[in-house]
Amino acid sequence: MARRLLILGSTGSIGVQALDVVARADDLEVVGLSAARSWEPLVAQARELGVPRIALGDPEAAARAREDFDGEVLEGADGLIELVLSGGADLVLNALVGSAGLAPTVATLGEGIDLALANKESLVVGGELVMALAEATGARILPVDSEHSALHQLIAGEPPGAVDRLVLTASGGPFRGRSRAELETVSVADALRHPTWEMGGKITIDSATLMNKGLEVIEAHHLFGTPYERIGVVVHPQSIVHSYVLLCDGAALAHLGHPDMRVPIAYALHWPERVDVPVRALDLAELGALTFEPVDTEAFPCLTLAREAGLAGGTAPCVLNAANEVAVHAFLEGTIGFLDIPRIVEATLERLPGAGVHSFEMLYDADREAREIAASLLRDG
Repeated sequence: MARRLLILGSTGSIGVQALDVVARADDLEVVGLSAARSWEPLVAQARELGVPRIALGDPEAAARAREDFDGEVLEGADGLIELVLSGGADLVLNALVGSAGLAPTVATLGEGIDLALANKESLVVGGELVMALAEATGARILPVDSEHSALHQLIAGEPPGAVDRLVLTASGGPFRGRSRAELETVSVADALRHPTWEMGGKITIDSATLMNKGLEVIEAHHLFGTPYERIGVVVHPQSIVHSYVLLCDGAALAHLGHPDMRVPIAYALHWPERVDVPVRALDLAELGALTFEPVDTEAFPCLTLAREAGLAGGTAPCVLNAANEVAVHAFLEGTIGFLDIPRIVEATLERLPGAGVHSFEMLYDADREAREIAASLLRDG
């Protein structure tokens, strides 16, 4: 019997690659799709797959889609939640970008539906509450990020207490090796040239600042229940080793493969089974050498900011994420420089210290307040 799959963010990079995985599978049936504004490709996807219901975040885009699509078109944040709650899915792939992914994550887990999670912000913003919700309902969270998928596979066969340390790898982004002074004048176009992965604009900028790796550290902390002091990061330009773990007996286990997001997507969608993915086999002799180096936290302070926010806990990671989203958007619009991103994030955290979290409403309030502060910092220069 086919698993009924709902894909949130189906027109983005992860969503498109997920549909490529689905096209090769006979045990997955897509029952719903969503996008933020890209109504034309969303309608095309729905038609091709025979999907009866879609959702669009933007009301104007939803109105345009209704004129062109015979099925049901839901709209806005409420429409996205309705798609989750009434879509009849057995598995939801959350490939939304940013904190907008939190509410659908909560809706999915609250219904006891398994979640393939590509939206790391769900755990960055609300990790404690999200993991508690999953435990309460028995829903599984299957990571889609390549690093966390690797860790999920590496840890699976190890008994409790065997894993001493998790190590996430980072490509270093397009500015690896540059000093802080050299980063003063980099352009948006420069920052969007990621050396090994093809991703959307926001996550590509996060990779350039290394904020993405900081968010992944927070995500790993919640997914695997590992203290921050036992989660490391190492720069690995070739992106062949996706993560590795250090065991109590001195052994290290690593997950290797050519960088192709269809591999972790397929793992999450088919777990606990494995399926064929058309990826070139790894030939270490052909590669010749793999290199590793420490992170330059002076040039790339976002990793440190994220780790400190994670250690502070409460609303601090939510504030970090909201300020970063505002700053990255401003950088992509050309209104601030590259190094202004960590400056705005740090200043926002200073103005809005973390507080304890007792409800999702507190997180939404902290997110809104952090965005207001970050926006005021942009206005003040």
